[in-house]
Amino acid sequence: MICPKCQLELPDSSAECPRCGIVFARWHGRTEDDPPVLAPRSAPPPAVAEKPPFSEWLPELLFEVPATVPPAAFAGRALLAAFLFLWGWRFLLSSVADNYVGSSFLHLVNLPFHEAGHVIFSPFGDFLHTLGGTLGQLLVPAVCLGAFLFYTRDTFGAAVALWWLAENCMDIGPYIADARSGELLLLGGVTGREAPGYHDWENILGTLGLLRYDQTLGALAYGVGRLLMLAAFAWGGYVLARQYRNRVRG
Repeated sequence: MICPKCQLELPDSSAECPRCGIVFARWHGRTEDDPPVLAPRSAPPPAVAEKPPFSEWLPELLFEVPATVPPAAFAGRALLAAFLFLWGWRFLLSSVADNYVGSSFLHLVNLPFHEAGHVIFSPFGDFLHTLGGTLGQLLVPAVCLGAFLFYTRDTFGAAVALWWLAENCMDIGPYIADARSGELLLLGGVTGREAPGYHDWENILGTLGLLRYDQTLGALAYGVGRLLMLAAFAWGGYVLARQYRNRVRG
């Protein structure tokens, strides 16, 4: 058959023309003066919402604050920020050698997460079992940071978690630097020198062939901790300044 409109040759069983879109049953029932009947076109697909650019999305994620902030809540956050700021400078001004971070009570808070890391990573082989202690004490504050940032959308809480992560980075610095000397007192009341093979970082760096770099790597971990703590100060302070503008005035 031939399409009566565009003259395209089609199989006899065709119901409509793929070129011009007419439906033959309707075409044959129209008069000469009727407008051509075209097959209905499907609706265009709904437009997909574009994601905001990274330059807009990241500041919103990092610096979002509630529209209204109760004065008591703001005062509590400000006091916590002041305490962490003052205490944090004691960490920043310390060094790997004096190991102030290892003598603070936070070291005892971090220790259960360190030991839990050994247990959690033990199914993955001896190397990860040994490294798991350090991973455990770093992952816990990192998970807290992610939960505050993505789940509860509490940017001030995320800054506090970053402060804790920074403190943990500094906490592992002296442990790494002690790999060869084995002078630090370890859990169980022995030193690495007294119990060969008991010191995590002696085993880790020995396996990797990096034992001679223990002092450098320890100082590097301490330096990363310092930078993260300074970032936590700046982040938390900026978020508090924005919350101050949104506080409810009674």
